[in-house]
Amino acid sequence: MEHFAINIGRQIGSGGREIGKKLAEKFNIAFYDKELITIAAHQSGICKEFFEKADEVSTFNIADGIMNLGNTNNFPFNETLFKIQSDVIINLSKKQDCVFVGRCADYVLRDNPNCLNIFIGADIESRRNRIVNFYNISTEDKVKDYIQKADKKRASYYNYYTNKQWGVASSYHLCINSSVLGEEKTVDYIVEFAKEKFNL
Repeated sequence: MEHFAINIGRQIGSGGREIGKKLAEKFNIAFYDKELITIAAHQSGICKEFFEKADEVSTFNIADGIMNLGNTNNFPFNETLFKIQSDVIINLSKKQDCVFVGRCADYVLRDNPNCLNIFIGADIESRRNRIVNFYNISTEDKVKDYIQKADKKRASYYNYYTNKQWGVASSYHLCINSSVLGEEKTVDYIVEFAKEKFNL
């Protein structure tokens, strides 16, 4: 069997990254989230700062990422960075089984039949609690603003680079609310789903 990939889209505060990491541990396979930025920067020779500025953002002022680096005619644009990162995802998926979090991996690997595309959401209270605990944001207004901006940014990025809609069921094989079963049982549920899909 060819290598398989589990691609995870997620709402901020849904535990999507942690669930992805645990899935990788359960299957004993590679896990990639922000690690993709480091790999893309290393392989392309482009400053890591550019990838960080463009990370899951549909557009940004490239000048904001420039710090005395010379002629602006040579600076990469968002589409170039997306293409480089996409090539990294494709190449990694050919070498090994992987879990990818975000970065439109489901779209990037759309021609690969051995993919499981998942979207993880959560109840708003669960998301607020996680954000307070993980991101050290205290006031209710700041938490609400953080959630709205983060989700808007992810949706904009996904919709910009794909022909699908972020968070809409038809864009994925499985959409799941992590608040219903909790993180551990959500992982177990996805594991069984993946085993069925990939005939493991």
